[in-house]
Formats: sequence, structure tokens, C-alpha cells
Amino acid sequence: MAEEKVLICQKPARAAAPLVLDSPHSGNVYPEDFGHACPKEWLEETEDAFVHELFGSGPAQGVPLLSALFPRCYIDANRAEDDIDPLLLEAPWPGKINPSARSSMGMGLIRRLYKTAHPEPIYDRFLSPEEVEKRLSAYYRPYHSALEGLLEETYSAFGAVWHLNCHSMPATASGLTRHAPDIVLGDRDGTTCDAAFTRHVAACLKQMGYRVAVNRPYKGVEIVRRYADPARNRHSLQIELKRSLYMDEQTRRKTPGFAHTRQNMTLLISQTIDFTRKNTIDLAAD
Repeated sequence: MAEEKVLICQKPARAAAPLVLDSPHSGNVYPEDFGHACPKEWLEETEDAFVHELFGSGPAQGVPLLSALFPRCYIDANRAEDDIDPLLLEAPWPGKINPSARSSMGMGLIRRLYKTAHPEPIYDRFLSPEEVEKRLSAYYRPYHSALEGLLEETYSAFGAVWHLNCHSMPATASGLTRHAPDIVLGDRDGTTCDAAFTRHVAACLKQMGYRVAVNRPYKGVEIVRRYADPARNRHSLQIELKRSLYMDEQTRRKTPGFAHTRQNMTLLISQTIDFTRKNTIDLAAD
């Protein structure tokens, strides 16, 4: 299923396991009403380019994949709905807002600044509350509605659900050293999934030869927080892949490493399907 310019929801004919994949930041369809003043090249740097392709074998393996088509810099599906930056608005927000530390850095629900290291403005204007509400109703909420629907369907069918929230990170991400991890897993310090899920994914990736870190520097943000409830067998884990594994960050083109990385993510999905099946059987036996 595709909703034009908003999202693509790829569902298998028959669900093979209680696993759901989503890629909220790989969108590159820029709405006509964006009205940004900064170069588009700046905005393109914020995309998790090609992540939906790296995990694209999911539906063929029997698990759904949801991908945003809109760019995160237009509105970020991985921020709370009320994480609205008051410095971006031309008039007071009519309801309650709860700006986070990310908003104060210009990186909230709707990005105000290019990046923390280069705090150049994205707009040469303020946004009206009506404009923000339009982005919420036309893009943000449909994405979350689709993701919640997939998770609920899967949970209803299997009695449990495991969710991989898929992202990419710059090779020179803040806080990472010369011996930086290739992949960072985030479970918000063990609160969004059973530790066995994090250990499973980390072990699979390490066996493939990747350097893996957990919760440093990325713990997971709104999506895994919102949909996780490990006590009720709802497990969400964020995964961040280093972009230099598969693309040239300057030219934004795929490198020969893309095919290898996609092959490994295909294997990860297969191994995680096996993990979720086993754990679903174990749940039924308890």
C-alpha cells in the first residue's frame, strides 16, 4: 500500500513472524509547501538515505516494512507530537506544547536549524500554527497510524510483537571516536525491549564482523518509546547503521558496500524472524 508522498506500507501476503520494520527518516519526497530558504543539499544530508532499501527484503521474508516518503526535516516522525519549537512559530500554538531539549537546539518536531555544529536557519520566515497543524495531520499522524496498525495487527495475530526501528548515522556522529561502532542499538537503557532482543541483534551483527554499541550515543527516541511495552510482550529496538558502510556521504551515492550491507541486513531479518518465532512458542508454552 502506498499513500502518495506520505508513506509506503509493504505487507507480506501472509505474516511469517511477529516482527515489524519501519524506516521513518529515509524519505526524500519534498512537499511543495516546504518553503525552506536554505540549500536543499543541507536538507538532504539529514536523510537516512537508502535505509528502506537496506531492510527492503522484509516483506519477501514475511514481515511488514513501513517507510516514510516525506523528509524528516519537513516534519520528524521520530519526535513527540507536542515537541514544537516556539521560536519557529509566528503566533502562539493554540494547544499545549512540550518543547524538548532537541527543540531548544533547533532539532524538534519541525527542524529550525541545519545542524547543531552549523546552526544556520532553515527558514527565512516563521511558520504559522496552521502550517504546522497541516504537516501533523497530513504526514506525521498518518505515519504513526500506519505503524500502530501494523504493530497491533501483528500483536493480535501472535500475542507478541518485536519491532526494529531502522535508521542511519553519519560516520562522524557526535561523541563517536576513531574506533567508532559501525552500528548502534538503542533500547532506552533497557526500557523498550527485553534484554534478550538487544543481545540477539547485537550478537548477529557482531558475528557479521560489525563493531556494535548499545545506547551510546543513540538510545532511541519517540517511536521506540511510544510503542514499547516489554511487560506486555511489545518490544521495540532502534538500529543505526553507519552510512559509510554503504554510501559516499559527500556524493550521496551508493558504494560497492551497499550490496554487502543489504545482504547482511537480509540475514539479520532472517535470524530475527527465527528469534521471534522461538520466543512466541516459548510464550505459548508458559
